[in-house]
Amino acid sequence: MSFHLKILGSNSAAPAFGRFPTSQVLAIANRHFLIDCGEGCQMQLNRYRVRTSRITHILISHLHGDHFFGLVGLLNTLSLNGREQPLAIYGPAGLDEILTVQFRVSRTVLNYPIQYIALEADLPEVIYEDDHLTITALPMQHRISCWGFLFREKPKPRRINKEVMPTDLSIEEILALKEGKDIYSANGTLRYLNEDLTLPPRKSRSYAYCADTRYFEPLTEWVQGVDLLYHETTFMDNERALAESRYHSTTIQAADIAKKAKVEKLLIGHFSSRYKDLNPLLEEAKTVFSNTALAIEGQDFTIQE
Repeated sequence: MSFHLKILGSNSAAPAFGRFPTSQVLAIANRHFLIDCGEGCQMQLNRYRVRTSRITHILISHLHGDHFFGLVGLLNTLSLNGREQPLAIYGPAGLDEILTVQFRVSRTVLNYPIQYIALEADLPEVIYEDDHLTITALPMQHRISCWGFLFREKPKPRRINKEVMPTDLSIEEILALKEGKDIYSANGTLRYLNEDLTLPPRKSRSYAYCADTRYFEPLTEWVQGVDLLYHETTFMDNERALAESRYHSTTIQAADIAKKAKVEKLLIGHFSSRYKDLNPLLEEAKTVFSNTALAIEGQDFTIQE
């Protein structure tokens, strides 16, 4: 099952130096989650050949324009393209009102239903769950209400070892093996030990998206051990006072979160337009957490099982 992140935009506030405002697509199996939808998101979706018909959920972190100004246009285009399947939109209270007014004033009627799910909790809260995945909203510390999102696969079943699998097992018994159970005969006699017929389950993968926020320690517990952490780095560390006053983070602060949380890989983005060259931000973050990468538009990050 795929677990694949594509960067669509990584700049803060406004487009600059060819960089678009924040937007990402996370593809997990047949579900596509659009994370934030900054200005120009549609152009980036087209540029990188992301099929918009596959987007099943949209998650908006907060109501600063660089994170949702592309949403109205995208929703309208989906309708123009004939979309009929429902779309779930998660976002702060007020987002549904903004969209309703826009569509009312422009006399726009969408061909498909939208389900709005308001983000309200001031502690981590599961906002989506299916058979394989949970999404937890993480309250950030920003100038307005803002949430990050933690995507985590559920524990996976044990794998059948086909090389030693006996031929006398029923489908029910094979399913029981995947659940970690031993196999017994009708009279209670042990027939097969689970560990003799199965292999350990594949790794459950995880991705945490954290923007926009100032540095705060509890975040390290919430994203502990994730495979990939995206953390905003609006400024280099010599602008730490400015970052604090604007409720943003620096390179060193993001790297410190990654190190304390013992994540596998750090992805930095939400770059200030004052930086044309992003390499100094990358190198500074690497002084604290070496496995760091830039969120460059068009790049893909695949989390392996």
